[in-house]
Amino acid sequence: MKNTKGGADRLLRLMLPYRRKLLLCVLCVLAVNAAEIVKPLAAAEIIDGILRGGRETRSFYSLEGVSAAYLLLALASTLFSILQVRLVTRVSQSILHELREKVFARITRMTVAALDSYGTGRLITRATNDVETINEFYSDVFLNLIKDAVLLVGIVAVMFSLDWRLAAAAFSGVPLIAALTFAIRGLIKRNFRRMKQIVGQINGFFSETVQGMRIIRAFNREADKLREFRALNAAYFHTTKTQVMLNSFLKPVMDVINNLVIALLVAVGWRLMTGGTLNVGLLYAFTTYAKQFFQPINDLAEKYTTVQSALVSAERISGILDEDRVEDPDAGSRRGRPRGVVEFRHVWFAYRGEDWVLKDLSFRLGEGEHIAFVGATGAGKTTVVSLLNRDYIPQKGTILLDGVPLEDWRLEDLRGAMAAVLQEVFLFTGTVRENLDMFAGRSDEELRLALETACADSFTEELGGLDAAVAEQGLNISAGQRQLLSLARAIAARPAILVLDEATAFIDSATETLIRRSIRQVSSGRSSIFIAHRLSTVRECDRIYVLSAGRITEAGDHASLLALGGEYARLVSAGEEGTDGE
Repeated sequence: MKNTKGGADRLLRLMLPYRRKLLLCVLCVLAVNAAEIVKPLAAAEIIDGILRGGRETRSFYSLEGVSAAYLLLALASTLFSILQVRLVTRVSQSILHELREKVFARITRMTVAALDSYGTGRLITRATNDVETINEFYSDVFLNLIKDAVLLVGIVAVMFSLDWRLAAAAFSGVPLIAALTFAIRGLIKRNFRRMKQIVGQINGFFSETVQGMRIIRAFNREADKLREFRALNAAYFHTTKTQVMLNSFLKPVMDVINNLVIALLVAVGWRLMTGGTLNVGLLYAFTTYAKQFFQPINDLAEKYTTVQSALVSAERISGILDEDRVEDPDAGSRRGRPRGVVEFRHVWFAYRGEDWVLKDLSFRLGEGEHIAFVGATGAGKTTVVSLLNRDYIPQKGTILLDGVPLEDWRLEDLRGAMAAVLQEVFLFTGTVRENLDMFAGRSDEELRLALETACADSFTEELGGLDAAVAEQGLNISAGQRQLLSLARAIAARPAILVLDEATAFIDSATETLIRRSIRQVSSGRSSIFIAHRLSTVRECDRIYVLSAGRITEAGDHASLLALGGEYARLVSAGEEGTDGE
């Protein structure tokens, strides 16, 4: 399915475009660390050479001169540190800016099957929480990694050049630190994976619960949902508690090892001093270097969990960026506006394995014709539209548009020629104009005509016209009004193929009469597909197909199917009886 890069590899690849600025950062690090390494040597020279050694002082070589040099080193270190921080901040934020855009762009190009496999919660978590974790790595940890790594190398080199015996004593705790770090590395990484998985589940749970709150309340399921959340929250609590315990264990242990090494260093240094082979200033320099050596190690230990978290997040984001189930809007040699002739030839389709939703489906929609699909829920009616829109690809058979296989059409031209009015209407937060126009640049006159045709002009004018605010998912207007706006959106697109999937499901009888009239007007001359349970919307279609378990069992116009006395006749009879009962 996809070849996902490792977390470390992905983090390094993100930095490649900024290698020149990063090289400048490294040079700043070298300057800062050089000053940090030289300062203990300057202090040792003041102690052993000037204060205790009694060496002759002249010009620069004096207490004042060496002290001034020490101050200049400290100032230079500070200035280069500021420059380094500014550079790394700029690079890290540039990387994160680009990464967010890449993740969002990839999600918008994923196939519907890929989106279904990830789920809303997992995608939201990777696009937000995981990106923020990498942000923390670049803006904080990455800076210290470069600085500490270079500082460690410099300290090791200087300490061994000064006295190998004290250097050996100072580094005696390194094997223990390395063993401890490698021992808990796997545990930390596994715990982070589990933590981020639970965060994705929580995000998905929140999204689903908020959207379905009316259903939850209607069935008095608030307490059940609270129990589900408590279970997820408890799982997250345990993973975070484990992480805190690991963090609280690692840092104190590092401090203990550090203090033990300092004590050992002082003991060895005292013996060497009493033997006359070591000066006080040199011992001071070594103890300073030992603290400098263990400080970055302690920092690395403290940031180790952040590094592991960033690696896990990078792996998860790689899963998105390396996802190969994506659509190419420019693929396909056939371009232009289709006439609207559709043909399904022996199409078989299953969402999973061989659990066939459509079985050997064949039908034809001529230019300007109206056809309808009716049948029980789950018969495969909406799947027909999903295949025509190329949301999914059939496993067997061929779908033709104007005699050309669907996969040969440029995807943008194919979908631009179709407009759908679905049973579950989705409106975006914004204005009526933005929801109708969908960034196509249509004029206000076109949009007002679409509203008038869809019988949506009166209530939109009461709301404030084209500039009327639309709340999240259109929850500030009624379900019927949302459906009218959805019809107006389809009309404004001027499609070659119009799809109406239960388009009158939430509309009262009086409004349905107006909608049927506007549908006849907008569908005139356009190839149209009707999917309906309410059979009053399909009576005037040229052909009606009855679907049952993914197969066409009856086909014909309204009159011929009634005369046949089969499934369609029973559906019409049941609908009329239901109407009379009302």
